[in-house]
Order: sequence, then C-alpha cells, then structure tokens
Amino acid sequence: MRVAFIGLGVMGFPMAGHLQAGGCEVTVYNRTASRAREWVERHGGRSAPSPAEAARDAELVFTCVGNDDDLRSVVLGDAGVLATMPAKAVLIDHTTASATLARELDGLATQRGLGFLDAPVSGGQAGAENGRLTVMVGGSAAAFATARPVIEHYAQCVSHLGPAGNGQLAKMANQICIAGVLQGLAEGMQFAARAGLDVARVIEVISRGAAQSWQMDNRYRSMLAGDYDHGFAVDWMRKDLSMALDEAAGMGLEMELTQLVDRCYEEVQAMGGGRWDTSSLLARLESKK
Repeated sequence: MRVAFIGLGVMGFPMAGHLQAGGCEVTVYNRTASRAREWVERHGGRSAPSPAEAARDAELVFTCVGNDDDLRSVVLGDAGVLATMPAKAVLIDHTTASATLARELDGLATQRGLGFLDAPVSGGQAGAENGRLTVMVGGSAAAFATARPVIEHYAQCVSHLGPAGNGQLAKMANQICIAGVLQGLAEGMQFAARAGLDVARVIEVISRGAAQSWQMDNRYRSMLAGDYDHGFAVDWMRKDLSMALDEAAGMGLEMELTQLVDRCYEEVQAMGGGRWDTSSLLARLESKK
C-alpha cells in the first residue's frame, strides 16, 4: 500500500518505520528536512518537499504533528495533503488535537470524496518504538476498516469509538486519568519517604495490589532518581489538559482534580521543567520541603 507519513517527531519517526518494515511504500515529510533524510537513510522509502507532494499518490495519509495549528499547516492550503490526496484515500491523524478540528477536517475530507479518522495514540515513545501503541479512533466505519490493518503495524490496540472527534475526546479522558494517577503516585512516594520508609520497597509491595498502574511500574525508579529528562513533556500535557478542560466546561463539568493537577504542572513549568517528563510532579513536591 502506498502511504504518506507527515511528521517525524519522537512518535512519528518510529511509527513510519514500522509501516515501511511492514511492506508499505512510505513517503515521508517533515518540517525539518534533515529529519526526513535521516529517516530515509535508516528505513528506506523516500521523502517529499511538501505535505502535498508526499500525499499525491497515497492511499493512506498519516499525520502526527504538535497541535491544531501544526495540523492545519500540513493539511490545508495548496501545500497541504488535502490538495493532492486521490479520491477515496483516507487521512489518519495521530496528532493529539481538538475534537472541533477533527470534525472540521472530517467535513472537508468528505466534501472531497476522502475518508478521515482522528486517531490519537497512547503509549509514549517506547510504545511507538516497540509497536505497542493504543489508538483511539473516531470517524466512519468504512474508513476505519481500510486503515486498521495498517495502523496495527505499530499498535497493540486499535479501537473505533464512533464518529469524528470521538478519538480526540477519548484521548482527553486518557490524559485526565494519567494526570490524576501521577499526582497520587507523587504524593504517595513523598508520604512514604517522609514517614521514613524505604520507598522502593513500598512501591514493590503496593504495585502487587490495587494501587498498581502503568505509571507506577514504569516511572517510580526514575522519579526516585530525580530523572525527568525523558518521556512525555509537561508542556504537551498542559496543552492536552487545556483542551480537556475546555471541553469539560462546555459540558458543565468542573473537573476539580484535573484543574488542580494542571496548576501543579504550571508550577513545574515555572521551575524550568516544561520539557521534563510528566512524572516530575514529584520534583514540585520536593521543592516545597
């Protein structure tokens, strides 16, 4: 299958690599051209000078960029993928973006005889590199049926959750849950340390019971070491939580815990930790000793 992949960040780079290794003919585009050249040198395939050129003959077009503005820049206009995608092709957006934009792009794609899926992912850089991502998908059933076998090259779970926008709403719920779990983990670790307990041993014990979580299993060691130079950045989490809180306000929901954790992340940013991993909530607590 001929596919285009737009956006070769820490997630997109390995995701596109899985597609090429899986037998797809992949054409990539990245705003920083040297990154695209590096991808071709490592994986094969080819690069294109614009999103439109990458998408010209593609049956599936994947986008994985930073935010709504970035997404508009690679999808819309004369240089965007919608300008050249052939009839019946499907655009699959892996950006964590707004549900409003997802619905807008779905409408524009439908007008052009194209399919569209909003398909944000969870699992982080390690999930992308290991082909173990979870993908939450909104859009038509027909477009999902076409795209799913290809998405499965880098995903362990691909779920269709209804019409366009629903994938983004599910990702917001995902981020809300992660934020709350991380704040609880940070406070629990601080409590154990202040009580004079061996924090590592406590975590090893409670991770065998109801307190267990992915964050506990994968982040407590780096949190104990004060190592936050990895993982999903606080800046990106605040972007995601902002969208979730906006949607919640429209539903009449207060989301007290999410608002609290968002303010905690704001303090981490003020500490210079905007690019730290989201588990750096513990660093905020420790700064208050």
